[in-house]
Amino acid sequence: MSSPASAPQVNITLPDGKVLTFARGVTGAEVAAAIGPGLAKAALAVAVDGMEWDLFRPIEQDAKLRVITRKDAEALELIRHDAAHVLAMAVQELFPGTQVTIGPAIEDGFYYDFARKEPFTPDDLPKIEAKMREIVARTCPPGAWCGRADEAIRHFEEIGEHYKAELIRDLPGGEEITVYYHGDWHDLCRGPHFASTGRIGQGFKLTKIAGAYWRGDAKNAQLQRIYGTAWRDEKELEAYLKRIEEAEKRDHRKLGREMDLFHMQEEAVGQVFWHPKGYALYHTLEDYIRRKLGKSGYQEVKTPLLIDRKLWELSGHWENYRASMFVAEVEDEAKTLAVKPMNCPGHVQIFKQAPNPIASFPCASPSSAPCHRYEPSGALHGIMRVRAFTQDDAHIFCTHEQITGETIAFCKLLMEVYRDLGFEDVRVKLATRPDNRIGGDVIWDLAERSLEAATKAAGLEYHLNPGEGAFYGPKLEFVLRDSIGRDWQCGTLQVDFNTAERLGASYIAEDGAKHAP
Repeated sequence: MSSPASAPQVNITLPDGKVLTFARGVTGAEVAAAIGPGLAKAALAVAVDGMEWDLFRPIEQDAKLRVITRKDAEALELIRHDAAHVLAMAVQELFPGTQVTIGPAIEDGFYYDFARKEPFTPDDLPKIEAKMREIVARTCPPGAWCGRADEAIRHFEEIGEHYKAELIRDLPGGEEITVYYHGDWHDLCRGPHFASTGRIGQGFKLTKIAGAYWRGDAKNAQLQRIYGTAWRDEKELEAYLKRIEEAEKRDHRKLGREMDLFHMQEEAVGQVFWHPKGYALYHTLEDYIRRKLGKSGYQEVKTPLLIDRKLWELSGHWENYRASMFVAEVEDEAKTLAVKPMNCPGHVQIFKQAPNPIASFPCASPSSAPCHRYEPSGALHGIMRVRAFTQDDAHIFCTHEQITGETIAFCKLLMEVYRDLGFEDVRVKLATRPDNRIGGDVIWDLAERSLEAATKAAGLEYHLNPGEGAFYGPKLEFVLRDSIGRDWQCGTLQVDFNTAERLGASYIAEDGAKHAP
């Protein structure tokens, strides 16, 4: 007699390199249990070949697997993702007829947008939060349905969830649709989700209600957004709430009024009215940085506030930055002028007037003239995120060979300034090429290599920030941490191999040929 064929198997490679063999279709939960009961209890999800999966999803082929627990960096986003679903469940249990739209995890928490005729009130938040805690205590297990778009659209239309149906219609053709269930409640979602709502824990709190537009477009229907925060445990939640309380006490908008330094008002959104005492502080800082720059060889210049759009088209800003620019039409000249959002093209025009640019290389031209950028009203934050501002916006024109030396000198100067102002905790990110950019890959390869080498030569530790460079070049981002632990991205150093060349700026090098700085 012949022996029966053995069942198909899969090899699971663990982070330490150990390989375990299971029957095909094994789940992440079963792998965790095979490693040990403690890990099985702690498991929230698994990373399979780098992708986050539910514990109950079957594994059909050989894979690398890592069990995700509450201690892992991914845990917070997973907790917040599940909490958003539980928020939507609670709202629909308390307020039947409410439609759910979109509800992502965000920094420090989550939100969900709802379509409902009656407005939510602050008094509703404690009721909704209590219902959420009840749902968590139920430990509802999840389930997932995968199928065709037309089936999912028909189902959501039948139950009155028209926003969900619209989302599915706009997905790429042929994409498999996933719907997650928690008991009878379900939502369109890619997942993953915990093995039960109980795994969320009790470290969450609803924080506020706000308005929102469907898909962020003011032309669409207005929705109601409920925000919440969620953490690994109640201790982390308490620490976060304490930090927010401290932030409210130190809110610079409140202190600005109380100390008679500045104010802001609706007639000039995102712009500052400086009072005498505030403007005196402003000038003190401005005088300080002028002295600092002067000692470092910077020579200040000033460029026009309004410049013809033609220059912005040449530089690439019109194509890549137009949505953030204010414009002014000059009717009698049939011209469109842009209010400058930054100084780059203007500084290049001054460089082009030099009879022998290389004689003064490297040359640095700072400018303390105001800039204006359109920021959506929802992104504005006191004087930290505005539409009108003055920045110490300098441009250093140099040869390729001088990049490293200039980077070292700049970083030294920047760190001195931060230390003088009391900032000791400074982190550096190297932001690389974005999807929307000017210039070819050869130029970007050279720019990124040059900046990375210069950063290492400057002795700076850095983390990569992929895809977050400017449209014209990679950059270093300097992130400061304030007195209550919040991070603020402040200074940048950008290496731009594109703008000067696009605007026709050049110098005669030792080889007798023209080169762009």
